Amino acid sequence: MPYVNIKVTKENGEPTIAQKEELIKGVTELLHNVLGRNRASTVVIIDEIETENYGLGGESIRVKRQMKG
Repeated sequence: MPYVNIKVTKENGEPTIAQKEELIKGVTELLHNVLGRNRASTVVIIDEIETENYGLGGESIRVKRQMKG
């Protein structure tokens, strides 16, 4: 059973429900087409990460973006 975990930042209203549905469908199709995996047993999980919950170079992304703007 394939298990795929997608991690994306949650910002500016994205990803939308429609975008997440498209990601799930697209990843499922990709695994089917490339690896021959059964669509019915493919699990796709999308984790949305708030910008204050990850960092780069010792600062949260939220802080880095505030400094730019």
